[in-house]
Amino acid sequence: MAENPLGKTTKYVSLYAPDLLFPIPRSEKRKELESEFLSFKGADIWNAFELSWLNQNGLPQVAVAKLVFPADSLNIVESKSLKLYLNSFNQTKFESPVKVESTIAKDLSQASQAKVEVKLFKLDQASEFNIYGLEGELIDEQDIEISNYQYCPDVLQEAVGGELVTEVLVSHLLKSNCLITSQPDWASVQIKYSGKKIDREALLRYLVSFRSHNEFHEQCVERIFADIKKFCQPERLTVYARYTRRGGLDINPWRSDVEENMANIRLPRQ
Repeated sequence: MAENPLGKTTKYVSLYAPDLLFPIPRSEKRKELESEFLSFKGADIWNAFELSWLNQNGLPQVAVAKLVFPADSLNIVESKSLKLYLNSFNQTKFESPVKVESTIAKDLSQASQAKVEVKLFKLDQASEFNIYGLEGELIDEQDIEISNYQYCPDVLQEAVGGELVTEVLVSHLLKSNCLITSQPDWASVQIKYSGKKIDREALLRYLVSFRSHNEFHEQCVERIFADIKKFCQPERLTVYARYTRRGGLDINPWRSDVEENMANIRLPRQ
């Protein structure tokens, strides 16, 4: 496998090179979270919009790919390395789209140490990538003053009341930064829960506190899930973040103690 290419000048390779993939153990950041709050199902849904290869006649082909990494994989794959890997298909001949699909699935499964689902879509058949919105009640338009932009889970302390509810809340104000390069990562987040009602001002302050926080997408979602579980103690919880695209890739992790799968809903900023 390659060395981590983040923050480094990188040569783009146009011939198939699976060794470009750089795996990162999930365990490294999960050690920072209390293990009792990490009992979840989930996946990381990646969409790749810059995929091209050559057919047997040398004619370029294009497609959009959906890549689904299970949350229980041993590793995540660093996103720049995945971009470089997909670019290595550009001047490589494949006998069919099915072969491209199976090749990507094999390589990503090996890198992540879990079965990765890969599906290619022709551009005239990619209805899955129509633009929609996240279901739920928007919490962003509150008349509150915020001055803290440092990660602060303690804002969720005493954030629940006595009323039992089932509700879906949405915020478009989640921003974090890349763990290595500090480049900004923008996201919308959907929080579904059943339990004592969570104070929306506290929840919004908590989400905004990620604004200067450095972690990968998957790690931020797991941190949000664990913090809400710890401080708000909902009976059921799902956290789903849809991050904006970088380098032709968007990453959309979800974690849940109830859901079996989540729809790949493309948002206006994606």
